[in-house]
Amino acid sequence: MSERVRLAARSVRITWHALPLLVSFRRDVKRWVWWGRPAARTPSFHARRAKRLVRSVAALGPAFVKLAQVFAARADLIAEPYLSELATLTDRVPPVAWAEIRAALIEAYGAAPEAVFQAIDPRPLAAGSLGQVHRGQVNGRDVVVKVLRPGVEAVVRRDALIAAWLAQRVYDRFPHHHVNGVIVVLAEFRKRVEEEMDFRLEAAQCSRMRTRFLDDARIRIPRVEESFTRQRAMVMEFLEGTRVDQLEARVAQGEINAANLAETLIETYARMMLRDGVFHADPHPGNLLVAPDGAIVLLDFGMVIDVDTDTRRALFDTVLAAIRRDVPATVQGFYTLGLVAPGTPVATMEALVHTLLEIAYGEGTTSERAQVLADRVMRELFDWPIVLPGELVYFARTAALIEGVGAKYDPSFNSIRVATPVVLRMRREIVQTLFGAREGEDRVITVARGLGTLAGTALSWLRTEGTPRLANIVDAVRTGIATAKTPTP
Repeated sequence: MSERVRLAARSVRITWHALPLLVSFRRDVKRWVWWGRPAARTPSFHARRAKRLVRSVAALGPAFVKLAQVFAARADLIAEPYLSELATLTDRVPPVAWAEIRAALIEAYGAAPEAVFQAIDPRPLAAGSLGQVHRGQVNGRDVVVKVLRPGVEAVVRRDALIAAWLAQRVYDRFPHHHVNGVIVVLAEFRKRVEEEMDFRLEAAQCSRMRTRFLDDARIRIPRVEESFTRQRAMVMEFLEGTRVDQLEARVAQGEINAANLAETLIETYARMMLRDGVFHADPHPGNLLVAPDGAIVLLDFGMVIDVDTDTRRALFDTVLAAIRRDVPATVQGFYTLGLVAPGTPVATMEALVHTLLEIAYGEGTTSERAQVLADRVMRELFDWPIVLPGELVYFARTAALIEGVGAKYDPSFNSIRVATPVVLRMRREIVQTLFGAREGEDRVITVARGLGTLAGTALSWLRTEGTPRLANIVDAVRTGIATAKTPTP
């Protein structure tokens, strides 16, 4: 069968799964696809369609499963319950039979695995969309052997090409910024997935990240067995731990403090994104473990992003502008970061930013009012021309993961409340890394003043409309912020 025939056959199969869903989603807007009012949809309908979407993705194979995992953190493109259902695909990849894995190991090392390793377990420890992991032993040390799924490279390249072509055809007929957002994600996926399928690159990134975090006993990264590194196979130190989403028993027993866990995760990823500019870009529960002694174990470095200084500075400046409630400067930051869909007028973005800042700084009168405002923001954001590009896609994935972990073990978890003392502790080293000592100090003071003003406004409202407990929390935060206003001698 020629390559052209195989592509055509695969395109037909993908279309067979995708077309009914695309038509269904289109009817959410136009009942008869091209005209008419939106079709009536109930929560139960969305739940059923989300499950159907996941079944179709799983049936299409590893490339679509991997792609769906990327979309599972794109709250700007995907709404609930689809977001949550897509996230379940992390655990729905069937393992490859040992006979195929064994053949792949023979091809990688030029010898049978029994001759290469002191021991290797035919039963997989984990199975992902691109690779599969088995426990083993080398030189008397416990290790994990990671093997690329046989034939996955050709499948991923083919399916990524077809998906990009189909997305472009949809956009040609239904031009919308969310469809364009899908095209952007697909382009980024095609670039990054090639890196993930070369384990030599992953081994180098793993060693690089391990070196960077040797000074932090709370973070543990496996040592790579460099002599066993190949393009389609690699060997790393085995590190024991519990998945970050399966800690209920340890939290209940008091062995793990959920608030401290969330705080450490926030500090770790803030350090990567803002200070170091080297980012572990595939954070999902299977890649984050908690060791018996409470240390966080980071796994899977197939996707590591270098964040350039200009992007980090732009992100910082945009946050600073928002704290000052400076609408034009915040809008400029959105454009600089590439967050705005092409062709969007500045006036449109100013209206969006004004709405966001109004909600963020507004003084509601009741908790019900606050919920109504939050619902309004989510509805408007989904229809506004926001696109998450490049590095910010992965930053959003991390934020979603931390929020999910915190809320899982503490229903009252508030990521902003947890992040505030973390940022205050790190403020000087981050801004001085980005801007230099003198300019960095000036920005620290400016940020602190803006945060202090915000905390003061919130405190005034809470003392009249809120509860004493919340007022005490904000008062404590405000006191901590005040320490940042004093320049370093």
